[in-house]
Amino acid sequence: MKIPLAYNLRNLLVRRGTTVMTALGIALTVAVLVTTMALAEGLNQLFSSSGNPRHILVMRKGSTAELTSLVTRAMFQDIKFKNGIARSKGSEPMVSLEFVTVVNLPAVDNPEGNNVTLRGISPTGLEMREGMKLESGRWFQQGRTEIVVGKSVAQRYPGAKVGAKLRLGRSMWEVAGVVDAGTSSSNSEMFGDLNQVASDYDRGETASAILVRAQDEVALAALINDLGADRKLNVVAQAETDYFASQTSTGNVLRYLGLLVSVIMAVGSAFAAMNTMYAAVARRTKEIGTLRVLGFSRRSILSSFLLESLFLALLGGLMGVALVLPINGFTTGITSMTTFSEVAFSLRITPKVIATGMAFAALMGALGGLFPAGNAARKQILSALREG
Repeated sequence: MKIPLAYNLRNLLVRRGTTVMTALGIALTVAVLVTTMALAEGLNQLFSSSGNPRHILVMRKGSTAELTSLVTRAMFQDIKFKNGIARSKGSEPMVSLEFVTVVNLPAVDNPEGNNVTLRGISPTGLEMREGMKLESGRWFQQGRTEIVVGKSVAQRYPGAKVGAKLRLGRSMWEVAGVVDAGTSSSNSEMFGDLNQVASDYDRGETASAILVRAQDEVALAALINDLGADRKLNVVAQAETDYFASQTSTGNVLRYLGLLVSVIMAVGSAFAAMNTMYAAVARRTKEIGTLRVLGFSRRSILSSFLLESLFLALLGGLMGVALVLPINGFTTGITSMTTFSEVAFSLRITPKVIATGMAFAALMGALGGLFPAGNAARKQILSALREG
């Protein structure tokens, strides 16, 4: 015979004070875990939505990021005539020579400044980024010291507004427009004319990387093999999506740190739940004896008290999720360990994140309630009635 659930709910309501305090401790633990997972989920979504599955990023062999790579214009000319490269509307090879550097700009949350990626790009490079749309202002003009900035840059850096002038390299650059690149990392970059940017940073004959669009998936694999095997070029070629996927390591670090902090907090929360349940057992010794007289087995009493602890923990879990739900979609920034510049992203509290938080709360409840429930189930009938 099972003890009704109403019995457990009534007991939680009777001791409202301890119930709320214990639930709050669990809620804070769940809130920390859900927040760090939302950060990691936002970063993963950012990088998974960046890059084109038909694009190949070509860098100098041994380089792991565009910022530390160096390619020449001669290499660019050699690559343009490789087989399997897609053609633009004007029948030009879709190959883009790009120069990447970082600049320091004062941010809304850091007046000292953060690193922001500045990308010198050709008209072909802009054409290859179909997902990047002009949001306000206009596109930069070739041969002029003008830039367009991603919408996240415009939001997070007060000086990067349309019409403003920024000191970049040796010159003052005018912000001509703001672009919206959806959820990709391009929102955290600034774009200018390749020749102007490279010249301003004394890199007239060299650049950072070469972006290539393959005709199809078969051509993509063939081009990657061809470029990697070309000893004259001495480059490493990889799918652009793979390059961005490698940057999710930043999110993994956040996830592991958040889990470590949450586990430490969970120990305290589990002990709080255990103390609450031990106190409940001590106060309800006579009730336990009465339940045994009425025919409820030790297993039923064990299950009942364990279930009560789970209810308490799940209440805390719901409170923790409710605490952090308002930050869903909140935009923040973090320095990528690959690009050494800030990338802006939105926190994502997904159903998976919520389910993980609730499961973590249930685990705390189970650990905190197991020993008190076992203590309740082991009580002898006569001694329980006598103690009550």
